[in-house]
Amino acid sequence: MVGFEIGAVPHNPDGWGPPESGSAVLAVANHPSNVPFVPFSRSEKLGRIADWTRNPPNAARPGSRQGGYHAADSAFDFSGDDSFATLAADEDSSFRLVDTSAKSHHHNPNRPKFNPRWRFNAQNARSQLPQRRDEEVEARKREAEKERARRDRLYHLNRNQMPQRRESAVFKSSVDIQPEWNMIDQIPFSTFSKLSFSVPEPEDLLICGGLEYYDRSYDRITPRNCRPLERFKSRNFFKVTTTDDPVIRRLANEDKATVFATDSILSTLMCAPRSVYSWDIVVQRVGNKLFFDKRDGSQLDLLSVHETSQEPLPDTKDDINSMHSLSVEAAYINQNFSQQVLIRDGKKVAFEEPNPFANEGEEVASVAYRYRRWKLGDDMYLVSRCEVQSVVDTNNQRSFLTLNALNEFDPKYSGVDWRQKLETQRGAVLANELRNNGNKLAKWTAQALLAGADMMKLGHVSRVHPRDHFNHVILAVVGYKPRDFAVQINLNTSNMWGILKSIVDVCMKLKEGKYVLVKDPSKPQVRIYDVPQDAFDNDYVEEPLPEDEQVQPPVEEAKAGETEAATTVDDIPTEEINDKAA
Repeated sequence: MVGFEIGAVPHNPDGWGPPESGSAVLAVANHPSNVPFVPFSRSEKLGRIADWTRNPPNAARPGSRQGGYHAADSAFDFSGDDSFATLAADEDSSFRLVDTSAKSHHHNPNRPKFNPRWRFNAQNARSQLPQRRDEEVEARKREAEKERARRDRLYHLNRNQMPQRRESAVFKSSVDIQPEWNMIDQIPFSTFSKLSFSVPEPEDLLICGGLEYYDRSYDRITPRNCRPLERFKSRNFFKVTTTDDPVIRRLANEDKATVFATDSILSTLMCAPRSVYSWDIVVQRVGNKLFFDKRDGSQLDLLSVHETSQEPLPDTKDDINSMHSLSVEAAYINQNFSQQVLIRDGKKVAFEEPNPFANEGEEVASVAYRYRRWKLGDDMYLVSRCEVQSVVDTNNQRSFLTLNALNEFDPKYSGVDWRQKLETQRGAVLANELRNNGNKLAKWTAQALLAGADMMKLGHVSRVHPRDHFNHVILAVVGYKPRDFAVQINLNTSNMWGILKSIVDVCMKLKEGKYVLVKDPSKPQVRIYDVPQDAFDNDYVEEPLPEDEQVQPPVEEAKAGETEAATTVDDIPTEEINDKAA
């Protein structure tokens, strides 16, 4: 049997702890002499176990109990001893932590710039990489100079191609202010921002005209399978003012309301703070009634283009992209678009009375006039003639539609190419149109709300070529609910009615007579002028404009080399504006 041998414990008669290593008593097998015992592994934390020879640091501490026990006075406590602080610091300094988190992509100005040419050119890579800090600084300076030169080239290139900023553009008044006119009041648009008024649901007094059904196949049009825009020269469109409407005259004689207007006039007033171009509305105060009219050949018959853009349109009268030429082009596009997207099979939805402006046997456009009445006060009612262009049956319910078209004339001005963005980034196209044509979209939305339309269809019509303003294609048709679209474009209906109510209250305080509201061409305000009773009549003579300031539309060149005579919009009768469609 193998026995267990207990090792000898050396005795140190000179003090505490084991004897010196050189002592013969400390003869341990397999232990080299004169070699101190130290831990060879960093994980072995060896040190003193107890020390009864040291002076307790808290022996004379005030408040300590004599003879009592204190944790810091224990011979086994080394919390206050820094004997191993140096060793721990040396050991900790040898450790390095590795950062495994995702690297941040903050720009380091001292980092050299690597371009694709440097990356794939292995022979010159070492020579192109700066080796010293001064070379790195010089490299950054050279890159900054190149970038600055590139920005300067682009700036001058865009400045030469694009016209001057909108701030430098000077607009003309929509009507010539005559010397005998007396300005009564001017209302800044800043007073309209906080107005609010709620009206109850309107009632339909009468519906006239006839509507054709909407062709749903146009909802599937894309820029890849676009359709050319047709021309409808045989159909007549009517832009009759308020006092020339026989139905409104009949309702006025029956005392159905105190204020009378059309939807285009009301939308112009409701969206006045968004307008940039000048416009004018004639106000007639007759007895206790108020009539809002438009002049013959007024800008209200046309559509503004690029009105709220920061870049102005060219002011050359012969330019096809001038303000007036684009307004005429947009009016023709809207008329033709509103008739092309219909099912023209002869089926129409007839209403109580036929079109009040058409002669017997005359072909008219698909339109229905809804004469609606709103209550503005205790004894104040508003009657307006509102238009809808089409109808559709959904779940055995009849829904009214309004049809309008946005037109693209040159992507260089709009900044967005519809043919590339309509399919993938339709929201970006709409946002760009809200920036460039915010007033027009707001007026269309207000007209749809006034007419009680269930859906408003917006078409995207573009030129076949940017320099061809006679041929167009339909790229897409998008439908919106008027109330949802009003929220999307930040159009507050309560503020709309508040603006209209404030203008009506101001006009009701005027004496009997004729007045004109004029939007200032250069300031966000509207002015009220007192004009003679025969103003804007056929026999009223105004000071003619100089010939060089009269804008003429462009002349279309015939294919056979013949040219047609240019005709101004003022020479075109309002009822037959479609007969001159380009």
